[in-house]
Amino acid sequence: MSELPEMRASDSERERVAERLRDAVAEGRLTMEEFEERLDATYQARTHGELVPLVRDLPAPGGGTAAPAPLSSGRWADRIGGTATSRMGFSFWSGFRRRGAWTVPRVFSAYTVMGGGELDLREARFEDGDVVIRCFALMGGIEVILPPELNAQVTGFAFMGGFDESGEDEEPDPAAPRVRVTGFALMAGVDVVRKRTKAEKQRLKAERERARLERGKGGETA
Repeated sequence: MSELPEMRASDSERERVAERLRDAVAEGRLTMEEFEERLDATYQARTHGELVPLVRDLPAPGGGTAAPAPLSSGRWADRIGGTATSRMGFSFWSGFRRRGAWTVPRVFSAYTVMGGGELDLREARFEDGDVVIRCFALMGGIEVILPPELNAQVTGFAFMGGFDESGEDEEPDPAAPRVRVTGFALMAGVDVVRKRTKAEKQRLKAERERARLERGKGGETA
């Protein structure tokens, strides 16, 4: 980008920067948190001067890096294995959160007493292909956030509360880890929610837009 910093950026220029960011996160050069922050800034950028810092520390395009791929069977294999970074969460009149690139243990226990907890597995690694999340909530709540393609089973019991499952419905990936959410809620709720990260939604949106443009080009040449 040799243009003047104050020159207005086009949609195609923003998309080229977004593609470099997707390459970088797929190669491990950026964390998911960094990727999401930079991708948000990319689509909000108005000038070249705002775009340049977002990719200044990344390799130039054409440097032999692999193109990013959707989260598929092959990439799930890369996320299974390793040492658990946390095995328990506890809150009393407060809250706890596990999110980002943490490693889920074979058994994770979550306890809340008049408090709350959040377990986000969308960017997590898994110690094993089968994990159990045990939730015990008293007059509080626990939210477990899963990617839509994860294999999950919800078997908890609630009294004057609920164990609920909601969100995007998608066919589970056979290669994805299997997660069982169980436990007990008393005057409390445990919510298992399936939804994509903002970055994944933006990536899928960009892929749909590219497919639409390619179809349009094909119609013009027919």
